[in-house]
Amino acid sequence: MQPTARTLFTAEHEAFRTQVRRFCEREVLPHHAGWEQAHGVPRELWRLAGATGLLCCWLPEALGGPGADLLCDFIVGEELGRIGATGPGFSLHSVIVAPYLVAHGTPALRQALLPAMVRGERIAAIAMTEPGTGSDVAAIRTQARREGEHYVLSGQKTFITNGHNADVIVVACKTEPELGARGVSLLVVEGDMPGFSRGRNLRKIGQHAQDTAELFFDDVRVPASHLLGEEGQGFKYLMQKLAQERLLVSVQCQARAEAVLDWTVAYVKERRAFRQRVADFQNTRFVLAGVSADLAAGRAYCDQLIARHLAGALDAAGAAAGKLWHSELLGRVADHCLQLFGGYGYMAEYPVARAYTDARIERIYAGTSEIMKEIVARDLLDEK
Repeated sequence: MQPTARTLFTAEHEAFRTQVRRFCEREVLPHHAGWEQAHGVPRELWRLAGATGLLCCWLPEALGGPGADLLCDFIVGEELGRIGATGPGFSLHSVIVAPYLVAHGTPALRQALLPAMVRGERIAAIAMTEPGTGSDVAAIRTQARREGEHYVLSGQKTFITNGHNADVIVVACKTEPELGARGVSLLVVEGDMPGFSRGRNLRKIGQHAQDTAELFFDDVRVPASHLLGEEGQGFKYLMQKLAQERLLVSVQCQARAEAVLDWTVAYVKERRAFRQRVADFQNTRFVLAGVSADLAAGRAYCDQLIARHLAGALDAAGAAAGKLWHSELLGRVADHCLQLFGGYGYMAEYPVARAYTDARIERIYAGTSEIMKEIVARDLLDEK
């Protein structure tokens, strides 16, 4: 079945896609297995990506960016998904963290950090989750008290993507603990600030090339100029950016699911069992047809969500529904396709096996499937 032409992208976008694809095939794919063993990617990859124009594509030239648009950043995510690469945390850096700095950072802070992020010289992370509270931001215990021209920050974060490499970390903390969610603020911690340290590079069941760390803040003196926006507004800022974060999950899950199908079609056409190709069994053909139909629907849905977001019309419920659909879709596709590989599908050297374990986190981070259902249900029932 021929893929439906995508109307979101211009000829310039497709030229950029060709450039990104070459980068991924030359600089990422040959090395990714080694990065999985090392549980992280080298900083040099980030600098190469920056030099190639793959980071923070949407940033204007005045902030050191290429002056392109968000679609280019989504293309980077799609092309990494096409080769099954989960290691480089480019999209979190570009699409999730950078927007907080642009929207709420002071002019001086933006100029100090964003151009270096575009060049890949500084790597960004966001630190919300804590060991005892999970992603319940209102319940976080990390606190910052104001002392003159600094905040003194203390606490612990865990499951932080890009955590071991990060130089720029947006930290959710309590500046007024007694106010719950209304006491949450966002501070930008730089990696060389005294009192900041990194714990373990956490071992996960999937996405092994992605460094995921524990972070510790022991009376870190953070300049007051590193406060994003206003005190007590951090929870609101986080909620405002969640739609884009969840859309990014949809974009990446769809691309990775399409890659899994491509790998599976190639495999069953070559693999033989009982004197015929695996592709010749009716069950194989029915499974592939069902997966293909699901992916066609998923692609149309994903592109619709992107278009709504670019038009400023993607609300919390719409983004949650998309994240729910696409994260569940990737899990189903990886499971169905792995079965067609038989025993080889269980071998870690096969990309379908890695895709299967890599996919499991998608139903958890950026909000679990259960939370996504609750958001959609509240919208359906007109509950605030």
